Amino acid sequence: MPPKSKNSVAIERKRSRRDQDDLTDTAEAAEQDDWMQAKALVKPDDQLELTEAELKEEFTRILTANNPHAPQNIVRYSFKERQFKQTSSVDQLAVHFSMDGNLLHKDSEEARRQMNRTERQSVVKEEPTESGEPEAAAASTAAVEEVTEEGGAEGEVKDDGGEEGAATASKGAKAKSEKKLTNQFNYSERASQTYNNPFRDRGTVTEPPPRASFSSNVTQWEIYDAYQEDFEKQEKTKEKKVPGRKEEGKTKKKFTMSESSSDDISRVETAAKIVERMVNQNTYDDIAQDFKYWEDVSDEYRDQEGTLLPLWKFTFEKAKKLAITSVCWSPMYRDLYAVSCGSYDFMKQGSGLIIFWTLKNPSFPECYFETDSGVMCLDIHPQHPHLICAGFYDGSVAVFSAVERKEGPIYRCTAKNGKHTDPVWQVRWQKDDADNNMNFYSISSDGRICLWTILKNEMIFQDVIRLLLPDVPAEGPDGIKVPTTGSGTAFDFHQQKDYLFLVGTEEGKVHICSKAYTSHFIDTINAHNMAVYKVCWNRFHPRIFITCSADWTVKIWEMRDTLEKKNENESRKPLFSFDLNNCVGDVAWAPYSSTVFAAVTSDGKAFVYDLNVNKYEPLCEQMVAQKKKTKLTHVDFNPTYPMLIVGDDRGSVISLKLSPNLRKMKAEKKGAPPPDEATKIQREIEKLEKILSMVREQPTEATHS
Repeated sequence: MPPKSKNSVAIERKRSRRDQDDLTDTAEAAEQDDWMQAKALVKPDDQLELTEAELKEEFTRILTANNPHAPQNIVRYSFKERQFKQTSSVDQLAVHFSMDGNLLHKDSEEARRQMNRTERQSVVKEEPTESGEPEAAAASTAAVEEVTEEGGAEGEVKDDGGEEGAATASKGAKAKSEKKLTNQFNYSERASQTYNNPFRDRGTVTEPPPRASFSSNVTQWEIYDAYQEDFEKQEKTKEKKVPGRKEEGKTKKKFTMSESSSDDISRVETAAKIVERMVNQNTYDDIAQDFKYWEDVSDEYRDQEGTLLPLWKFTFEKAKKLAITSVCWSPMYRDLYAVSCGSYDFMKQGSGLIIFWTLKNPSFPECYFETDSGVMCLDIHPQHPHLICAGFYDGSVAVFSAVERKEGPIYRCTAKNGKHTDPVWQVRWQKDDADNNMNFYSISSDGRICLWTILKNEMIFQDVIRLLLPDVPAEGPDGIKVPTTGSGTAFDFHQQKDYLFLVGTEEGKVHICSKAYTSHFIDTINAHNMAVYKVCWNRFHPRIFITCSADWTVKIWEMRDTLEKKNENESRKPLFSFDLNNCVGDVAWAPYSSTVFAAVTSDGKAFVYDLNVNKYEPLCEQMVAQKKKTKLTHVDFNPTYPMLIVGDDRGSVISLKLSPNLRKMKAEKKGAPPPDEATKIQREIEKLEKILSMVREQPTEATHS
């Protein structure tokens, strides 16, 4: 054999190396074809057979941003407040779906290897490599291998024909490398292309406020020295005189440290009161929310029933063993009311209390006065709400001022100036007299109704009327007939005619009296069989009044015309009579309706009636007392808010909110302007008059027991 040239030897080496690569590529292509083959789906035996409609049915699932498994009680340490606090921000991220993909970056090593392998396979398929192939084809294959290998300098083809083929093959390889990949890795997930909002964390770093801890010990002698030093300063300031004034003037001003100290104390007291109200508002926040927003929705499903929602309960340590003897709302401040505390038991008499409560602070009174005798009644002045007149069990009356810093009353009567000989059961302010002097009335068991006038330095009295009983005279010495005096328990003045007033007695009678007649009554009604505890004119109708008594009844009456001829033997009958099955302590008309009134009984129940809805049954009969054997003594409506307060014989006051059915008002027409006060009063009178006309037509009284 002739010797082989160097070029032929190089070509044979290249060819043998290419054959080995072809064998490995063929094996890899076979494995790849197996991986790419479609897999046959196996149907499970228990697979459901669904119809076409069931297959097309859509099931929508809504993904929310809140993670139900996220913890809600994470606690972090707050360096600002120096305590552990619960954090409100919780990581709500939850992974609902995750899938690992097969994507490769095109610049990675694995992607380059696959691209080279794909190019070599395409070259092999286009140019068959048999033993008789031309040298140009072999040269082009070698050129492609030289281009694709990293060390392309090895195995260079140095003849002219091979160089041209290598150049052509390298251009084809570059053009193919720029094409899009066609393997299984050439796809993109659409879910991964959504825009994710970047997380933003904002933080602020501030300097902590300066703090300092101070501690000291106070001993008895240090306190004594401080008082002595302050006393010496006050003595020195009293001796000093204002410059520029003559010594002869005795009315010179002396500036003392006590005035400034009192101003400081008042400022601290005001600030402390505000803070105390804020703390109480946070403490009783749920009750405050009920007071403002609660409405009993169940009233929509019952037409003739209502409920009372208990709100705040006002208790005072010094009043626990006393009974609430009267309640009165302030005419100027809608959240302020006063109560008097005493005892109805003759054998358990002691001291008394006058307490001012506010809805803004149910834990402690706004102010209070302690008295040496039990307070049986009180009334707040309508123009000067800081003045309170009160009646005591010992028969005296007094006037207190909530503004002046006095522990006792500013005026009080004694045995020398007209003191009653029996307990005073009710007091009531009246309009100022012709000389602009304030005055009020009082009624007592001694049968006297007195007018008390407050002068500059004293309080004088005048007997308005004596409650004589001409039918039952008593026998005095030597057979002399002595007129018997009745015992007054309650009275009320007319809304429009201030000279006209009602008087209730222990004998069960109701007298209609006038300030112009001091010797006789305009009319007398045998209203009850036992003592009358309350008489009250209707707030709207000028001829209607209500009474309650210890004989378990509440009765509504109409004052007849004085021009009519009265038959003395004729027994007056009430328009309405309600039996509450227990002693009725108090009754009150509602300020918003002429047909609504409330009453409380000794068995701890509160009743609310609306004659416009039901003339026989109460809309609400509810147990209010929390403890057994607790007696309810007094009740009163708030003049503005839909609520009432109830006092008991244990010194506590309970506030109750009326449900919507208990305060129904006439619906206004759409677009109509709101009615004025005169129109409202006329509507209420017409509403009550319509009910009374039906009752008057009946031959007998409308009675329910």
